[in-house]
Amino acid sequence: MSEPKRLTRRQLAVIEDLFAGEMTESEVLATYNVSAALYDRWLTDARFCECFERRVARAYREARLTLARHAPKAAKTLIDLTKCQKEETARRACLDIVAPPTTSDSPVRTPEQTEPDLAAELPPETATRLLAALAR
Repeated sequence: MSEPKRLTRRQLAVIEDLFAGEMTESEVLATYNVSAALYDRWLTDARFCECFERRVARAYREARLTLARHAPKAAKTLIDLTKCQKEETARRACLDIVAPPTTSDSPVRTPEQTEPDLAAELPPETATRLLAALAR
């Protein structure tokens, strides 16, 4: 049996440019002279779809990595905002700190993968301010 065909350079270029973020889907297709009918055929090709889905997964991984890289700074900023003179700002920062994450697309984690309880690491002074702001 023959080896499955690889994607063409044009197909690979279209996929990469779709994720470059500089052009819309129609602009990318026009750039590579890909008609809607041809693009629809590509979307029914398992190899094209697999490559496309891998690229989608990579984009999500990159986004999660960016968020993870900036999470410590965001956490520090929230903690600093709990000391804000504006009570509403301090209260909202407190709520953001203690609120559970709202992302529903995050994978389910086992207890071993669960991050340590950050509230347990809060200095007593900050914890007291958080509780006082929430009690208001």
